[in-house]
Amino acid sequence: MVLSWLKKSLEARAGTAVARGLVIFTTVEEAMKAEKVLKKAGFDCKLVAPPPDMRKGCDLALEIDLVEQTAVARTLTGRVSFMGIYPCKGEMEPLQVEKVTRFAEHVMIKSGNMKLVFDIKTGVIVNISGGGCPDIPYLYTRLVGTHLAAAPRPRDEGRTLCALMLDRALEKALEIWKGVAPN
Repeated sequence: MVLSWLKKSLEARAGTAVARGLVIFTTVEEAMKAEKVLKKAGFDCKLVAPPPDMRKGCDLALEIDLVEQTAVARTLTGRVSFMGIYPCKGEMEPLQVEKVTRFAEHVMIKSGNMKLVFDIKTGVIVNISGGGCPDIPYLYTRLVGTHLAAAPRPRDEGRTLCALMLDRALEKALEIWKGVAPN
Protein backbone atom coordinates (compact mmCIF):
# COMPACT_ATOMS: atom_id res chain seq x y z
CA MET A 1 0.00 0.00 0.00
CA VAL A 2 2.71 2.50 1.00
CA LEU A 3 4.88 1.52 -1.98
CA SER A 4 2.04 2.14 -4.45
CA TRP A 5 1.41 5.57 -2.88
CA LEU A 6 5.13 6.37 -3.13
CA LYS A 7 5.23 5.21 -6.74
CA LYS A 8 2.22 7.38 -7.64
CA SER A 9 3.74 10.33 -5.82
CA LEU A 10 7.02 9.98 -7.72
CA GLU A 11 5.25 9.56 -11.04
CA ALA A 12 3.19 12.71 -10.39
CA ARG A 13 6.32 14.58 -9.43
CA ALA A 14 8.19 13.44 -12.56
CA GLY A 15 6.24 15.93 -14.65
CA THR A 16 7.04 18.87 -12.39
CA ALA A 17 10.17 20.91 -11.88
CA VAL A 18 12.35 19.78 -9.00
CA ALA A 19 12.99 22.43 -6.36
CA ARG A 20 16.71 23.02 -6.16
CA GLY A 21 18.71 24.12 -3.16
CA LEU A 22 22.21 25.39 -2.48
CA VAL A 23 24.61 24.15 0.15
CA ILE A 24 26.80 27.15 1.08
CA PHE A 25 30.42 26.82 2.28
CA THR A 26 33.14 29.13 3.58
CA THR A 27 35.97 27.48 1.61
CA VAL A 28 36.44 25.90 -1.81
CA GLU A 29 38.05 22.88 -0.14
CA GLU A 30 34.88 22.20 1.88
CA ALA A 31 32.69 22.51 -1.23
CA MET A 32 34.87 20.06 -3.18
CA LYS A 33 34.97 17.59 -0.28
CA ALA A 34 31.19 17.82 0.17
CA GLU A 35 30.61 17.00 -3.49
CA LYS A 36 32.68 13.82 -3.10
CA VAL A 37 30.88 12.83 0.12
CA LEU A 38 27.41 13.39 -1.34
CA LYS A 39 28.10 11.67 -4.67
CA LYS A 40 29.57 8.67 -2.83
CA ALA A 41 26.36 8.56 -0.77
CA GLY A 42 24.28 8.54 -3.98
CA PHE A 43 23.00 12.13 -4.04
CA ASP A 44 22.56 14.08 -7.28
CA CYS A 45 24.56 17.28 -6.84
CA LYS A 46 26.80 19.60 -8.82
CA LEU A 47 29.24 22.39 -8.05
CA VAL A 48 27.93 25.80 -9.12
CA ALA A 49 28.78 29.45 -8.62
CA PRO A 50 26.20 30.84 -6.18
CA PRO A 51 24.63 34.26 -6.69
CA PRO A 52 26.83 37.05 -5.26
CA ASP A 53 24.37 37.76 -2.43
CA MET A 54 24.69 34.15 -1.22
CA ARG A 55 28.50 33.93 -1.26
CA LYS A 56 30.03 33.63 2.18
CA GLY A 57 33.74 33.65 1.42
CA CYS A 58 33.60 30.86 -1.15
CA ASP A 59 32.85 31.07 -4.86
CA LEU A 60 31.42 27.54 -4.92
CA ALA A 61 28.18 25.99 -3.72
CA LEU A 62 26.57 22.60 -4.22
CA GLU A 63 23.26 22.50 -6.04
CA ILE A 64 21.01 19.73 -4.66
CA ASP A 65 17.42 18.52 -4.85
CA LEU A 66 15.81 20.57 -2.07
CA VAL A 67 13.55 17.65 -1.13
CA GLU A 68 16.71 15.88 0.05
CA GLN A 69 17.78 18.79 2.28
CA THR A 70 17.48 16.90 5.57
CA ALA A 71 19.31 13.83 4.27
CA VAL A 72 22.04 16.00 2.72
CA ALA A 73 22.54 17.87 6.00
CA ARG A 74 22.66 14.59 7.93
CA THR A 75 25.22 13.15 5.49
CA LEU A 76 27.48 16.20 5.67
CA THR A 77 27.26 16.82 9.42
CA GLY A 78 30.44 15.69 11.12
CA ARG A 79 32.19 15.16 7.77
CA VAL A 80 32.21 18.58 6.10
CA SER A 81 31.60 22.04 7.53
CA PHE A 82 28.86 23.98 5.72
CA MET A 83 27.03 27.21 6.48
CA GLY A 84 23.54 26.18 5.50
CA ILE A 85 21.18 24.90 2.81
CA TYR A 86 18.96 27.43 1.06
CA PRO A 87 16.43 27.40 -1.79
CA CYS A 88 17.83 28.42 -5.20
CA LYS A 89 16.88 31.84 -6.49
CA GLY A 90 16.88 31.16 -10.24
CA GLU A 91 19.58 29.69 -12.44
CA MET A 92 23.08 29.10 -11.12
CA GLU A 93 26.23 29.77 -13.11
CA PRO A 94 27.53 26.49 -14.55
CA LEU A 95 31.13 25.51 -13.93
CA GLN A 96 31.35 23.26 -16.97
CA VAL A 97 32.11 25.95 -19.54
CA GLU A 98 35.31 25.15 -21.41
CA LYS A 99 36.75 26.86 -24.45
CA VAL A 100 38.87 24.79 -26.83
CA THR A 101 41.46 26.43 -29.09
CA ARG A 102 43.28 24.28 -31.63
CA PHE A 103 46.75 25.13 -32.88
CA ALA A 104 48.86 23.27 -35.45
CA GLU A 105 50.46 20.92 -32.91
CA HIS A 106 48.65 21.68 -29.67
CA VAL A 107 45.21 22.00 -28.14
CA MET A 108 44.48 24.53 -25.38
CA ILE A 109 41.50 24.12 -23.09
CA LYS A 110 40.46 27.11 -20.98
CA SER A 111 38.18 26.41 -18.04
CA GLY A 112 37.38 29.38 -15.86
CA ASN A 113 40.67 31.18 -15.35
CA MET A 114 42.84 28.08 -15.99
CA LYS A 115 44.43 26.82 -19.21
CA LEU A 116 45.82 23.40 -20.06
CA VAL A 117 47.78 22.80 -23.28
CA PHE A 118 48.64 19.37 -24.66
CA ASP A 119 50.48 18.02 -27.70
CA ILE A 120 47.89 16.71 -30.16
CA LYS A 121 50.21 13.93 -31.42
CA THR A 122 51.55 12.59 -28.14
CA GLY A 123 48.87 13.53 -25.59
CA VAL A 124 51.53 15.00 -23.31
CA ILE A 125 50.65 18.09 -21.27
CA VAL A 126 53.04 20.87 -22.28
CA ASN A 127 51.76 23.74 -20.13
CA ILE A 128 49.23 24.87 -17.56
CA SER A 129 48.67 28.50 -16.63
CA GLY A 130 46.34 30.98 -14.99
CA GLY A 131 44.67 31.41 -11.68
CA GLY A 132 47.32 32.65 -9.32
CA CYS A 133 46.19 30.21 -6.61
CA PRO A 134 48.86 28.86 -4.25
CA ASP A 135 48.54 25.24 -5.40
CA ILE A 136 49.13 25.93 -9.11
CA PRO A 137 52.97 25.80 -9.01
CA TYR A 138 52.72 22.38 -7.34
CA LEU A 139 50.15 21.20 -9.90
CA TYR A 140 52.42 22.47 -12.68
CA THR A 141 55.20 20.15 -11.47
CA ARG A 142 52.77 17.22 -11.29
CA LEU A 143 51.11 17.71 -14.69
CA VAL A 144 53.52 19.22 -17.21
CA GLY A 145 55.41 16.50 -19.09
CA THR A 146 52.80 13.87 -18.16
CA HIS A 147 50.52 12.03 -20.60
CA LEU A 148 46.87 13.02 -20.24
CA ALA A 149 45.84 9.46 -19.34
CA ALA A 150 48.47 9.23 -16.59
CA ALA A 151 48.02 12.72 -15.14
CA PRO A 152 46.88 13.01 -11.54
CA ARG A 153 43.51 14.72 -11.04
CA PRO A 154 44.03 18.35 -10.01
CA ARG A 155 40.86 18.31 -7.89
CA ASP A 156 42.37 15.48 -5.82
CA GLU A 157 45.78 17.13 -5.46
CA GLY A 158 44.79 20.79 -5.17
CA ARG A 159 42.67 22.72 -2.70
CA THR A 160 41.41 25.75 -4.64
CA LEU A 161 38.93 26.82 -7.28
CA CYS A 162 41.90 26.99 -9.69
CA ALA A 163 42.53 23.27 -9.11
CA LEU A 164 38.86 22.51 -9.77
CA MET A 165 38.89 24.50 -13.03
CA LEU A 166 42.14 22.81 -14.07
CA ASP A 167 40.48 19.46 -13.40
CA ARG A 168 37.60 20.43 -15.71
CA ALA A 169 40.15 21.37 -18.39
CA LEU A 170 41.85 17.99 -17.93
CA GLU A 171 38.49 16.19 -18.31
CA LYS A 172 37.86 18.01 -21.59
CA ALA A 173 41.40 17.29 -22.80
CA LEU A 174 40.88 13.58 -22.09
CA GLU A 175 37.60 13.64 -24.06
CA ILE A 176 39.36 15.25 -27.01
CA TRP A 177 42.32 12.86 -26.79
CA LYS A 178 40.00 9.84 -26.70
CA GLY A 179 37.99 11.19 -29.63
CA VAL A 180 34.78 11.70 -27.65
CA ALA A 181 34.62 15.47 -28.06
CA PRO A 182 33.69 16.92 -31.45
CA ASN A 183 36.61 18.03 -33.57
